Amino acid sequence: MPPIRFFAQKNMHVNYEFKASCTDINELEQRLLALDPRFAGTDHQIDTYFNTASNRLKLREGNIENALIHYERSNVAGAKQSNVILYQHQPDAALKQILARTLGIRVVVDKLRRIYFIGNVKFHFDVVESLGSFVEVEAIDTDGTIGIERLKSQCAEYAGLFAIRPEDYIDVSYSDLLLAKKSSTENG
Repeated sequence: MPPIRFFAQKNMHVNYEFKASCTDINELEQRLLALDPRFAGTDHQIDTYFNTASNRLKLREGNIENALIHYERSNVAGAKQSNVILYQHQPDAALKQILARTLGIRVVVDKLRRIYFIGNVKFHFDVVESLGSFVEVEAIDTDGTIGIERLKSQCAEYAGLFAIRPEDYIDVSYSDLLLAKKSSTENG
């Protein structure tokens, strides 16, 4: 996915990111704390995913982050590129109602997220309702000055810090995991 077209407007950026399951989220958080990251806070986030013809569209409602997010990302294990359009807004129930009535709700993800930053890299320590604990690392290039190779290197560095094994990587979004779990429950 070429990132160049995503720098044409404000709020468009490229992430190189990974998500991994973890059995001891506190241990991984302690490893990061040894690097003295900036703590942004703990956010209770409700991500509502809407039906779309392609890619993903979600409304994030939290006490720290509130945004309408469209993103393109391949479902592959390990670190991968995401092209993101982010619209930050003040919380307003009308936006969710419009999207739900227009597109329909696909799935809702409820999570408690601890958020940290080191430079352009964002860290999430997530506890997701019905799924468990995860760590996410997003190396973010908001204007094309960092470059994809540096973003890849940053993800590899932090995967090493957290001792992520190949089998720990999650290749899909939390929404996909919840939909698969719901499908297996209904069909099992």
